[in-house]
Amino acid sequence: MDDVKKPMILIIEDEVKLARFIELELKHEGYDVTVSNDGRDGLERFENSNPDVVLLDLMLPSLNGIEVCRRIRKTSDTPVIMLTAKGETMDKVTGLDNGADDYMTKPFAIEELLARLRVVLRRRSGSGNGTDSVLSAGALTIDTARHTVKYADEMVELTKREFELLEYLVRNKNIVLSREQILNKVWGYDYIGETNVVDVYIRYLRTKIDDKYNIRLIHTIRGVGYYAKDD
Repeated sequence: MDDVKKPMILIIEDEVKLARFIELELKHEGYDVTVSNDGRDGLERFENSNPDVVLLDLMLPSLNGIEVCRRIRKTSDTPVIMLTAKGETMDKVTGLDNGADDYMTKPFAIEELLARLRVVLRRRSGSGNGTDSVLSAGALTIDTARHTVKYADEMVELTKREFELLEYLVRNKNIVLSREQILNKVWGYDYIGETNVVDVYIRYLRTKIDDKYNIRLIHTIRGVGYYAKDD
């Protein structure tokens, strides 16, 4: 049992007491933990330690959390959970748009944090188990191996979560998926957060695909859910 690799969590949080509390709780749960209280230092630690998950505060000295997340996403798909204060709704959206996998609003229960960590770790360990590597719907193609989306010959820029949602819809083309199914598949069974997150991300995809290319890829069955179909 001792040779089993423990998941390594990088905490980048400038509230020293909070960072220390999270560190102790995670170590108690069997995680390896590295802590940084500064954005620039945290980014360096990320590059040197290759963690399994990053817990990233939004407001940090020297380099804010949004910028740290953006730079991480240039080279890595390591799960990032953003830690935000109450009332920072637009900052949460900005964080998600820049590649964060999830966010938590302070103060939070440690049990909730542990649940979120299990979700992103389980999702990461299960990545790459899909069947078809290239999916299509009309002129839209999704290359899951290369993590790219194209409409005709034009590249469509999506965030990680938008990509996962689109892949799930297209992989189940012409099948109506409930919000609960989508939430469980894309966000994870243990997801604890705003229930309208599915509707928000459907809107993002429609803006980037349906509206931009004047097609109807994503359809709504009112009171039931969503489905993708060839235009």
